[in-house]
Amino acid sequence: MTDHVIKASARKVEGKGASRRLRLEGKIPAIVYGGKSEPVNIELDHEPLWLAQMHEWFYASILTLDIDGKKEQVLLRDMQRHPYKQLVMHLDFQRVSANTPIKVAVPIHFVGLEDSPAGKSSEVAVTKELNEVVVTCLPKDLPESLEIDLSNLQVGEVVHLSAIKLPKGVEIPELALGADHDSAIAIAKHIQAEAEEATEEAAPAADAAAEGDAAAEAKDGE
Repeated sequence: MTDHVIKASARKVEGKGASRRLRLEGKIPAIVYGGKSEPVNIELDHEPLWLAQMHEWFYASILTLDIDGKKEQVLLRDMQRHPYKQLVMHLDFQRVSANTPIKVAVPIHFVGLEDSPAGKSSEVAVTKELNEVVVTCLPKDLPESLEIDLSNLQVGEVVHLSAIKLPKGVEIPELALGADHDSAIAIAKHIQAEAEEATEEAAPAADAAAEGDAAAEAKDGE
């Protein structure tokens, strides 16, 4: 597991006014909580944090938070962005314990699609139903991503969560709930069949709209 170090400093001043001043100085207010220690308010430099948050690992890896030289293992639990500026407004980090299982959403990487029978056909559309999956494991076993090999994907085939090969110590809790929770993660459909399905789904909505218009006209004519 790669060690991703995020540098931070303790933050003594709190409140909205203090947070605004921090942001004007190019810093981000944040909090670290969880474990047996009290929550700690911290601040981080915006530029390196902005670069870090552009990577997939930032959201699904154990991070090493270096607070004034004291290191803690944490997970990112929340990040608030500015609605239209390229600014991170606030971060929440949760401490993790080496012996306590964690639950994390991990990205799914699809490989081999271009070599598959479905991928080679111009008449087939392959839809990826999920981009991530929630797993449970000890912090040391957390994968940065999970890979699913689609190189043998056939036309008309549906690939489910259970097809993912999990590393040792990693589980998908949803699968423990039964076969009904073995969600589809990739589907290979004929383009014509997909178009027909879309038309069928749109028809009830169109009928409902037409009925609504007819009712409105009848009311106007009263």
